[in-house]
Amino acid sequence: MCVIFFYANSQPGADGYKLILASNRDEFFDRNTQTAAKWPNAEHVYGGIDLQPGREGGTWLAVGCEDGVFKVGALLNLTGEPKPPKAVAHKNILQPHTNSQNGCNSNQNKHRQTNNEHFLLGRGMIVADYVRQSNPEHNILNYNKSLLSDCTKYSAFNFVSIEIGDSSQPAQIKLLSNVPPTLAPFEQDMCYGFGNSLPDVPFEKVRYGQQQFEQLVQEHGHADVQTLSGELLQLLKNKHKHWPDAELKRRAPSWGEGLSALNVHIEEHAYGSRTHSLILVDAQNKLHFIEETMETLDPSGPWRCTHIEKQF
Repeated sequence: MCVIFFYANSQPGADGYKLILASNRDEFFDRNTQTAAKWPNAEHVYGGIDLQPGREGGTWLAVGCEDGVFKVGALLNLTGEPKPPKAVAHKNILQPHTNSQNGCNSNQNKHRQTNNEHFLLGRGMIVADYVRQSNPEHNILNYNKSLLSDCTKYSAFNFVSIEIGDSSQPAQIKLLSNVPPTLAPFEQDMCYGFGNSLPDVPFEKVRYGQQQFEQLVQEHGHADVQTLSGELLQLLKNKHKHWPDAELKRRAPSWGEGLSALNVHIEEHAYGSRTHSLILVDAQNKLHFIEETMETLDPSGPWRCTHIEKQF
């Protein structure tokens, strides 16, 4: 489970932002992950990296910039959809890390690798492939068209892609879902929110979050990074449960209430919002990637704070 809220505009005012993005990653607390950083073999890309055996090199959220064009990709699963048969684990793309880096138990990893043998293709590679390539074949339109033609080999997902170039062209925004295969464009200069359901039936927490996000952008969309990021993180940490929720109950009858807050914590399953991420790009093409992520398996324990700044 994840949520993402964003605003994109290639023509902001001098004190505005080309991109304001806030996202929660909901995952099992023990999933092996590298925190946000510059990618070792794609130095124009920033984001976290999945280290789960059989899924190494994928990511849930990343941003890249080459030749003055920012590309952002985000992956959200579609909760409660059946998995297609006959698929295998995707060969990892990046391969820059070893499992020992995060101190995971080798026997546990061996067991997980065995379980991954007949998994579907790793969806995190969808984001990794998109953001690290800058050739025309991988621009937002061509990449999504190619993915749409071959998207049923993955478990159910929403793929959010954003491309922001110079001010002569509007920011391009697309949402690709594979159950059923659908590619939808969205206009710049508006606030959007997506979660783990189809966009025409959003969860109640996504409705609420989008309304709050839009208000934040209106009130703080020209504020300094510290002020804006503080307001966005407060939204991502909201623990109010938006329950009952008919669509969430239909998709996740056992976990629905626990998943109904923006900031999820299901203690009995050691699952929840383990990472809060912000991506801000100002009018002068300065990137801020801000991440707060759990350092232990206890969300009440210490969190690691990362703030990457890069002038493009």
